[in-house]
Amino acid sequence: MVSFKALTTAALLATSALAAPHGHIHDHMHRRENTRTTTTTTSSKRGAAYNDASLVSSLSSVSWAYDWNMYTMGDLPSHVEFVPMLWGSKMFTGWFAAIQTLLNSGSEYILGFNEPDMASQASMSSTDAARYYKEFITPLSGQAKLVSPAVTNGVGADMGLDWMRNFLNSCTDCGVTALAVHWYGDSAEDFKTFVGKAVDLATEFNLEGGTWVTEFALNSDLSGTGDTSTSSDFLGEVLPWLDEQSGVARYAYFMCADGYLLSGKELSLSGKTYSA
Repeated sequence: MVSFKALTTAALLATSALAAPHGHIHDHMHRRENTRTTTTTTSSKRGAAYNDASLVSSLSSVSWAYDWNMYTMGDLPSHVEFVPMLWGSKMFTGWFAAIQTLLNSGSEYILGFNEPDMASQASMSSTDAARYYKEFITPLSGQAKLVSPAVTNGVGADMGLDWMRNFLNSCTDCGVTALAVHWYGDSAEDFKTFVGKAVDLATEFNLEGGTWVTEFALNSDLSGTGDTSTSSDFLGEVLPWLDEQSGVARYAYFMCADGYLLSGKELSLSGKTYSA
């Protein structure tokens, strides 16, 4: 969940306190010119959520990556597919020119808005999001596979999966092919339950592209001290489970950065598990 003030901001930090269990802090680096990337042929679901493209090479097991942006912000490894995102309304200007460049370079997917059910993030009602999606993303159907906005695991009216259901009901003609969700919590059991509900929702709406879990982590990791046995044990349990779920198309742990999957530029304990 990367906050967004301006694409040229060097480093942006935001905390989220609206929808428990969220309370994490994300960095967002300034944009750089897009660099052509090569789509991998691997069938791996595992991806990297990053701010610094140069660090992604540390995660040897990933086949795709994204940075909450429509620019790669550096050079990714040649085998790692870049997936662009339209973060929210503050990125509408310049979107069509940027995404066309990426599509011409081989990008095959487009991610929708970042946590629109959160006031501190893209902050859109499900109705408004459907209208914006039709205007800015649906026209690209046929050129790329379209992924829904990514909602939190918050609970309440027009929050989390309730927001997603409302959005999908309002966007039956939007060309959405896959469903995206985020999860932050305290146990593998809760994570599996939430992902299972997301998969069921994607199946209900006949989204052939399945479910993308584009952010997930334990709450205890969000202080930037992810080099713990608890984190590693959690990943050791949920990664094989995710790989076995036919309804889960892709996933990315939060995140490829120092204090999370990395310790400096080396793999942290959790990073070693993620790269195993």
